[in-house]
Amino acid sequence: MAASPNNCTTSKSKNHLVSTMIKQGFISNPYISPSPSPSPPRVFSPTSPTQIPTRPSNPSPTLFEMMSEEQTRESKHSLFESRHKAHERVSKVLADAPFPRVGDVRLTVAARDGFKVSMDVHRRVLIGRSRFFAEKLKSNGSHSVEILDCDDVEVYVETLVLMYCEDLKKKLIGEDVSKVLGLLKISSAIMFDDGVLACLEYLEAVPWTIQEEEKVVSHLSQLQLPDSAADMLQRVVAEPSTSPSSDDILQRLLTGVLHAKDDKARKEMKTVISRLLRENASSSSSRESNLDISRDSLYHLCHRCLTSLILCLSEATSADDNRQDRGVLMGEIAREADNLQWLVDILIDRKMGDEFVNLWAEQKELSVLHSKIPTMYRHEISKITAQLCVAIGRGNLLVPKEVRYSLLSTWLESLYEDFGWMKRAGRSIDKKLVEEGLGQTILTLPLAQQQTILLKWFDRFLNKGDDCPNIQRAFEIWWRRSFVKQYTVDSQLQLALCDYTD
Repeated sequence: MAASPNNCTTSKSKNHLVSTMIKQGFISNPYISPSPSPSPPRVFSPTSPTQIPTRPSNPSPTLFEMMSEEQTRESKHSLFESRHKAHERVSKVLADAPFPRVGDVRLTVAARDGFKVSMDVHRRVLIGRSRFFAEKLKSNGSHSVEILDCDDVEVYVETLVLMYCEDLKKKLIGEDVSKVLGLLKISSAIMFDDGVLACLEYLEAVPWTIQEEEKVVSHLSQLQLPDSAADMLQRVVAEPSTSPSSDDILQRLLTGVLHAKDDKARKEMKTVISRLLRENASSSSSRESNLDISRDSLYHLCHRCLTSLILCLSEATSADDNRQDRGVLMGEIAREADNLQWLVDILIDRKMGDEFVNLWAEQKELSVLHSKIPTMYRHEISKITAQLCVAIGRGNLLVPKEVRYSLLSTWLESLYEDFGWMKRAGRSIDKKLVEEGLGQTILTLPLAQQQTILLKWFDRFLNKGDDCPNIQRAFEIWWRRSFVKQYTVDSQLQLALCDYTD
């Protein structure tokens, strides 16, 4: 029978032998029970390997019995291997442990699978470093303490070794974060305050991997630790009162990329920020995200890029061909167009691009200026139209048919003219993707508008060939809608199908 937690000691014989049995390895519910007669002093005693029981002989075992026996053997072998490795690790820890040969406390630590370690340690060390042991080992004399159901015997032993060290911080150097978290957990459970402080100082000073970061936050949220534990979380938790809004930060980052002087660095950071924004969007689908940039902020940046692009084109069209800075000016046009493509990508990813379709469709002045610039410098601008058509064709941008038609009315001829250069000049364009997106966008329009656009395309394609987008699939669908299967609609919106295939 286990004694009441209030009866922390039980006198037995002249040596005042005390047996303390603690049910949980992390001391969540300590209790005391009388100990059996003391065994001879020893430093370490692993449990003997588990014997595998023999099955009565069966001349013709079934397949099920054979499989069950094989699984039993594998399970027993795995348990033996696990205990053997644990024995080796603990033996290595105890080999350098500063424990006395003869101590006045026999401390046994047992795992749930029966693996045990026994150590002779000093009562004065235990009660001097641990408030838990100071409470349990009040009486003088020899004691026998048994800690049961430990999660990790090795880490428990290492925590006891730490109690004998003067410079705990130095002792922890070189340990991995997971091991120190285990030491912290046990130190907190047995109220080893110096150990807790040393572990917290170590964790605060070392870098963490992503996996370690999650473990640190999880452990600290579960343990009752001093206020100093919050210091190390400052690297992952910002103070609400001093943290700027995510909109301000993101707008600053986006502006910095748009105005970057080094082109290589600009492209690299565009890729990084786009990836991080996509990761955040996917990870926050099931929870509220604290990362956000407003629609107004994004469109403010779009308007700035458009204004800059118009100024560059205006200057380029009026500039003398012999001007030395003409090449620089053309480079600025391509750069601003590339910046705008990036912002459009972000708008589409964040489902905010509908307004930009209307904005781009209204750029009549820009479209006229675009036609006056050599194709090799202006084709980046037509990529924006291609982006929008791909998004509309995929159903990622939902805009009224008037806006869709206005978009094509303003920019389709420019896209046709620049398509050959778009294919040859960069790897960022997917010819098939653009052709599919353009075709699908055309097919979302009323049939009469489809006919107007596709008949013009038919003439152009016959003259330009590969330098014109190949949207013959859309052409075939329009043909069938117009001449093969015709729908008629009466005043009550009832559909009738007329099939002329025969």
